Amino acid sequence: MIRLRRPATIAALTLTAVATAVLGLAGPASAHVTINPAEAKQGGYGRFAFRVPNESDTASTVKVEVNLPENAPVGSVSTMPVAGWTVAVEKRKVDPPIEVHGSQLTEAVSKLTFTAAPNGGVKPGEFQEFPVSMGPLPQADTMVFKVLQTYSDGNVSRWIEEPTPGAEEPENPAPVLKLAAAAPASAGASAPAAAAADDDDDDDAGSGAAVALGVAGLVVGLGGLALGGLAFARTRREPAAKS
Repeated sequence: MIRLRRPATIAALTLTAVATAVLGLAGPASAHVTINPAEAKQGGYGRFAFRVPNESDTASTVKVEVNLPENAPVGSVSTMPVAGWTVAVEKRKVDPPIEVHGSQLTEAVSKLTFTAAPNGGVKPGEFQEFPVSMGPLPQADTMVFKVLQTYSDGNVSRWIEEPTPGAEEPENPAPVLKLAAAAPASAGASAPAAAAADDDDDDDAGSGAAVALGVAGLVVGLGGLALGGLAFARTRREPAAKS
């Protein structure tokens, strides 16, 4: 029995070691800057957060530079205050202009730079989110945001590599926002309203029929009363028969 258990024990230990090694290698690779949510609709507005984890064991993240894609400009970009951080907004000229609510905009935000206050920043083992509101989102399949993450020791992580369809994730991937085409308005959308209108018409018709039947019944009843009154009057006018 001991001989049978030893191979099983060795195999289990080997699998555990391999799994630990694989997970240990996969962990740091997944800790990169991301945008959340990662999907949205073209032409819409949304609130997104750039999530920045700190991958250093000794230094803090003190600056985050988010570059908006030049091939997919956005007309409106606004930031949410983050405690302990300031933000600088840079713009660039766009041609052709971007139409937003009937207005033609010739400038678009090109870069957002978040800077931590002195002795602040994202410490080791922590992460920080930087919320941004954007819209209307462009008519594009994706928006790729190239990000530079600067540490207090001077090191810079460059999250700028664009993904390649069908290939493995790059070593330093840039945050990617996937955009889906907005669903076109269809006849099915007006079907409920039409059905409701038909129901209203049916209800109106039913109510009209009920009223008509009620009136007809009333007329018949009045006719019966009238005939009864006439018969009663005749019996009073006719003399009683002599015996």
